[in-house]
Order: sequence, then C-alpha cells, then structure tokens
Amino acid sequence: MLVTLKEILCEAERGKYGVGLFNMLNLEMARGIIDAAEQERSPIILGVAEVHLPVIPFKYAYEIMGKIAREATVPVCLHFDHGTDFAKIYDAMRGGFTSVMYDGSALPYEENIRNTKKISEVAHALGVSVEAELGHVGGAEGGADDGHEQQYTEVEKVNDFIERADIDALAVAIGTAHGKYKKKPVLDIKRLADIYKISTRPLVLHGGSGLSDDDFRNTIQNGIRKVNICTEMCLAAHQAYTYAFNNNNTFEIALQVAKNTVQEVVRQKMQLFGSSGKA
Repeated sequence: MLVTLKEILCEAERGKYGVGLFNMLNLEMARGIIDAAEQERSPIILGVAEVHLPVIPFKYAYEIMGKIAREATVPVCLHFDHGTDFAKIYDAMRGGFTSVMYDGSALPYEENIRNTKKISEVAHALGVSVEAELGHVGGAEGGADDGHEQQYTEVEKVNDFIERADIDALAVAIGTAHGKYKKKPVLDIKRLADIYKISTRPLVLHGGSGLSDDDFRNTIQNGIRKVNICTEMCLAAHQAYTYAFNNNNTFEIALQVAKNTVQEVVRQKMQLFGSSGKA
C-alpha cells in the first residue's frame, strides 16, 4: 500500500523504531527490497536519488516503484532522495512519489530555508511529504567527494529551520558520511540526543552503510526514525553477482543471486532497526 513518509515516520516515532530507506538502481534491487519487507512484515521507504537518474531514468523508476507500492501488502513510501534540481523534484511529485528530499545542505542557512519552503508549499498541496537537511553530511550521495566539508547540525537552529522550511522530516549531520567509509566513523550521539529532545519532527540518518550494529541501535534509541542505506546493498550485490558469474553460472542465475543478497541485507537491517513486524 502506498503511504507518505510522514505517515510511516509518525508510526515509527510512536513505536520508537527506525525504518530503512533503501535505494533501488534496477529491478533486481527493487525486488529484493520489497521481498524483504513482505517477509519481515515491515514498512519500507523505497527510494531513488537524483544522482542515480542516469542509471535508472524517471520513466522506468516510476513504473517499477509505483507497481511495487500498489501491489505491496505492507506500507510503502516512494521517496526521491537528495534532490537539488527543482524541475526533477517536481517531476517526482507528478510521477507519484509520496516523499521528496530537497538537499540544500551545501547552501547558506537562509537560502536553504527559502528553497526548501518553496518545495514544501508545492509538495504539501499535493499531499507529498518533505525531508530536508540541516548541517551537511560528508560526501556526495553515491560516495564521491562533493567539495564541501562536513558541517554538524547546530542544535539551536533545529526548530527555526523546521518551522520556517515547513518540513516533515529532518536529516541531521552527526558524523556520518555518504558512500564507503575510509575510516571508522565517530558519531556525536550527545548532539543527536540534544536535537531529539527539542525537535518537533522525526529525524533522519544519512550515510548509514558501514555503521556498526551498536551505532544503529544508539542512533535509533536517540531519535533516528529513518535510516538511509544504499552503498552496503550495492557492494553486497556486486560481490555476489561477480562471484556467481565467475563460477560458470548463467547471467540469469547471477542476477537472482544478487537479488537474494539484497533481500538478505535489507531483511537484517529491518530486524536491527526494529521495524520487523510493524506492518
């Protein structure tokens, strides 16, 4: 069933658990993600990021993700992640996505608010949820260097940003980074706890791939309700596919192995985040 991000995260806040955002780059990933959700009876946030559009264009993403959401027996939010281009964000809304993230985190504070507010006005008129980022999570979506230094979320700005930008979920910067970690991340859990105490909206953790199980438990205990996972799935799927194909399996079998690997990664994350059995 198709739902909004706001609906999923309100339930997660009531139950004090996290819900995974899992990006899909092809049909096999999408099938693995939704099969895990059905198996675990977990709500799911199925996403595609703006940076991924050259790999999976909107016209294909709409068809795959929309059909999955309509036929699912668990709550599914369709999320457009890390949008910076207004036209693409509006395309996502028109295409049936129930949630969008405007990423103005590299912009000056006031400009980030102004731009996010413009997106929120349109999105809320269409019944679409909006996520935005305060501070700046390290690296670009996809793991590349985005040319901007990490900037931690300033606690005193949280509710001013939420209210003026009129958002439904807040992505925070507490020491995570996009892509594959080059060194062990050190998370500022106290900062997160301070943000959670005052925030009037559910909190989002970007750069989840590569964190330890204890990291995830600590962040969820201290207010994280949406956890973004992409790189870990991609690496696991690539390794599984390569191993299967190099061991004289057919292309079709290698694809199935990759799909099953994604399903297992997602299933384990759902159990860890506490969303299993919540659908």
